[in-house]
Amino acid sequence: MNFDFSDDQKQLREQVRRFLDDRCSTRAARARLEGAPPDPDLWKGIADMGWAGAAVPEEYGGVGLGYVDLCVIAEELGRCVAPVPFSSSVYLAAEAILRGGDAAQKRKWLPGLASGQTIGTIALSEGPKPATPASLAARFDGGRLTGTKLPVLDADVAGLAVVAARDARGDTALCVVDLKAEGVAVEAVESIDPSRSHARVTFESAPAEALAAASGWETVERVMDAAAVLFAFEQIGGAQRCLDMARDFALERHAFGRQIGSYQAIKHKLADVWVAIEIARSNAYYGAWALANDAADLAVAAATARVGASEAFWQASKENIQTHGGMGFTWELDCHLYYRRANLLGLQIGSRRTWKEKLIARLETRNTA
Repeated sequence: MNFDFSDDQKQLREQVRRFLDDRCSTRAARARLEGAPPDPDLWKGIADMGWAGAAVPEEYGGVGLGYVDLCVIAEELGRCVAPVPFSSSVYLAAEAILRGGDAAQKRKWLPGLASGQTIGTIALSEGPKPATPASLAARFDGGRLTGTKLPVLDADVAGLAVVAARDARGDTALCVVDLKAEGVAVEAVESIDPSRSHARVTFESAPAEALAAASGWETVERVMDAAAVLFAFEQIGGAQRCLDMARDFALERHAFGRQIGSYQAIKHKLADVWVAIEIARSNAYYGAWALANDAADLAVAAATARVGASEAFWQASKENIQTHGGMGFTWELDCHLYYRRANLLGLQIGSRRTWKEKLIARLETRNTA
């Protein structure tokens, strides 16, 4: 088991970083916060690079690189707080169809998602509480879907959604819905990080197609575990960038004739962040290995990666602001972009508390088996 990226994956990381440094600096995220619409050229560039199809098999239009390569891309997207619907379309929608669809459905929808021509998302929650099979009020019956989902990541720019609903037998069904179809209403809602949009989506007897091979909530859990690993790498990328920003400022800024980085209070603060990131990175690497090898330990590895990365990014983004002092709170600096993203990603696909409870339950199950 090798807990590092291969030489090819390090080359991929350099390629991704060069592209994003050139096309997706923090100015892109700031522009979205200030009301600019999504940048279609940026998304097209990402799609042209083949990143959206990195983990999709070649027979379904992907490039078939694998999950570890996708983790490399995710970390770089997190480093620049990319304002693109990559996670909703790639980690969630494509993954749900890949794991829940039959061969015909995969041929129908995956090529569009892999090429970036179609943007997808997943719709589980119906309010502030975590979605569970018992909480689903949306109904799927006779090829029609009725209900409301809130919040739905990137729904305002997505073309299709994979929606969890209760079917006529009372079981959980995963349905693919065209978000431009009759009977679908999408209303944008505010969030702490407007560079990643959210919406309320209402279905009124909207046409929908159930994923044939989906086995109810088990598929949702598998998709969430895979997404937890990928989100963890985005969070680590963001956390590392926060630490780099804080370090650079601490070396540049002087107070009372000394670099502020020479004071113990700053040294200890940054050392604590470094330790948190290294712990999170180790957990995420194990999660990437488990995901790539479909290991039996994926459920525990994914929850561990998710908890560690959520705490590391939150801590790093907070301490970055503190290290910058009063300037750190201002709109002009980029610190708040990462603080917003840390809080958003800390809630996406479930809060830290939710994943801690999952981790405890899964460890208890594993240890008593």
